[in-house]
Amino acid sequence: MEKLELVSDFTLDATTGQPFRLSEQRGAPLVLYFYPKDDTPGCTDEGLQFTQLHDQFADLHCPVWGVSRDSLSSHEKFRAKMGFPFHLLSDPDEIACTLFGVMKLKNMYGKQVRGIERSTFLIDAQGRLAHQWRAVKVPGHAQQVLEAVQQLV
Repeated sequence: MEKLELVSDFTLDATTGQPFRLSEQRGAPLVLYFYPKDDTPGCTDEGLQFTQLHDQFADLHCPVWGVSRDSLSSHEKFRAKMGFPFHLLSDPDEIACTLFGVMKLKNMYGKQVRGIERSTFLIDAQGRLAHQWRAVKVPGHAQQVLEAVQQLV
């Protein structure tokens, strides 16, 4: 997906209790961060970094949404356990994962497995891709995303 390209609409189940539809989010920027699996060390750390900066994202009217292939019930447990102030989107059919091209073959314990490559996307108020980060390393990443949002707004 090229920068400033309009992002195709999609709908996913969300921990808000209502379906998340991308086109209904226009009017403010938003962050979608894709992570491999609920309740794993790297994914927990990444969520906690976004949690620490949540108020600053909120001050910029920029919601943060986490996305993985885990079930909605898994997301709800993970979110409650970690106290995430933002919501999570369930993508078991890889709708958004495919749209954003985050599914990759990865080596895990010597075996090739297909999974989500940790990636983050900043979508502007008009629904266009403003920034993307791929093959994300967790330390300091949420701060980088916040700085990009600050430059955008």
